Amino acid sequence: MTDSVTIRRALLSVSDKSGLAELGRALSERGVELVSTGGTARALRDAGLAVKDISDVTGFPEMMDGRVKTLHPMVHGGLLAVRDNPEHAAAMAEHAIGAIDLVVVNLYPFLATVMRGADRDEVIENIDIGGPSMVRSAAKNHAYVTILTDPADYPALLAELDAADGATSLAFRKRMASKAFAATAAYDSTIAGWFQNADQPEKFPATRTIASSLVTTLRYGENPHQEAALYRAIGPAAQGIGQARQLQGKELSYNNYNDANAALELAAEFAGAPPSVVIVKHANPCGVATRATLLEAWEEALACDSVSAFGGIVATNVPLDGPTAEAICKIFTEVVVAPGADDAAIAAFSKKKNLRLLLVDGLPNARRGGQSVTVIAGGVLIQDRDNGHVTRDMLKVVSKRQPTEQELEDCLFAWTVAKHVKSNAIVYARDGVTAGIGAGQMNRRDSSRIAAMKAQEAAETHGWATPRTVGSAVASDAFFPFADGLLAAAEAGATAVIQPGGSIRDEEVIKAADEAGLAMVFTGMRHFRH
Repeated sequence: MTDSVTIRRALLSVSDKSGLAELGRALSERGVELVSTGGTARALRDAGLAVKDISDVTGFPEMMDGRVKTLHPMVHGGLLAVRDNPEHAAAMAEHAIGAIDLVVVNLYPFLATVMRGADRDEVIENIDIGGPSMVRSAAKNHAYVTILTDPADYPALLAELDAADGATSLAFRKRMASKAFAATAAYDSTIAGWFQNADQPEKFPATRTIASSLVTTLRYGENPHQEAALYRAIGPAAQGIGQARQLQGKELSYNNYNDANAALELAAEFAGAPPSVVIVKHANPCGVATRATLLEAWEEALACDSVSAFGGIVATNVPLDGPTAEAICKIFTEVVVAPGADDAAIAAFSKKKNLRLLLVDGLPNARRGGQSVTVIAGGVLIQDRDNGHVTRDMLKVVSKRQPTEQELEDCLFAWTVAKHVKSNAIVYARDGVTAGIGAGQMNRRDSSRIAAMKAQEAAETHGWATPRTVGSAVASDAFFPFADGLLAAAEAGATAVIQPGGSIRDEEVIKAADEAGLAMVFTGMRHFRH
């Protein structure tokens, strides 16, 4: 193995021809012989460059509609030969195999073909075979061969050649080889995903791969001693935080992305509803409201828990306007994410240089399918997304007292929010506004009490005669295993309860609700969130 390898002969075969002519010209000017295939060769010739066809190297014409052109010992022998191995050198001499020092390949646009809705035959034809084979051969033999799979690396290659009198360093070749294997792995993963999800659907295949591409490295992870990065899934286009445009503010952290995602996912539940505002802190909502105007929704969401809202994340279900932006700017806010913003809103936020403003092209579909992935020690847990949704006709009244129309509305609103609160989750709501939220406790009674305590604090802060839990509906993300959590909600003034049901003590809990005069409905659906 040698550190410096002079580039004398290059094989170029690319689908993405951006920068190709400039690269070919730069290589020719450095005395590098160009060998190429099909459309790549034509593009180089159109640029006025001398090119040798791959068929002149192999002695065989390209055949079978281009399916077979580089799969030949004259190509792979020139890529895989260990140059300082006497036996390899003798085989090259015996069969007149010329060494190939540089390979520039990018692959057929399989994903783009799928995403534009091509039929199955066209999709199959865009599974590259020769390209990945050359990439892998060159990358394996990086001790002697330089491999490039990304046009963004063309300038780095030319800088290497200029710095080393037409040669590349081992460090550069290693870096490019690593990137090449990642490219072929992602390509194959995308193809496997298409077969498993679209062509031959299989929810939990025996082998699963997930391809992603680096968007950016982050300042740090959840804590400063942890490094972190944001990756975007390689696959059909999605709408969400991964695709958001940052208009202003300092660099986003790991926690910012995580919390902004939580806020946007909850805001998406209110797509098509009147203006709604979600305030999130540490991935839990601390205030949610729906009102006739976005400003009113912000004021009501903030009133739920103004202490926790400090340094929080705000998401809306409609584009931001100037008055709402001005109001948000009155408190310290880390991130604001919305499906658009008018000029007045953008101008208002621009006065807060550190506030991050994220705009998305549209809200993610709260009912979308797909799966979520959680990494555990030694493996991953994969499950369907929790896209469960409860409508009024799905509710089962189990109490003696029937809920009023307003109580049903409050129940459904509280239930929607509770779906996005860490378990054990308790949410009080009244008139389209959260009154108190209890999150992440080890028992449901404590969640009920914490949510009521927050509501009491809000009443004292704003000078209300009674906390908003009085006359509210309370949602529990899972069943009440004992009546104590339910009774705590009744003590806080709740008049209606929505919960999944299904406990062995359901009768005991129903009896307690009846004795307290509560209306209670069962959903038959649980929303644990860990």
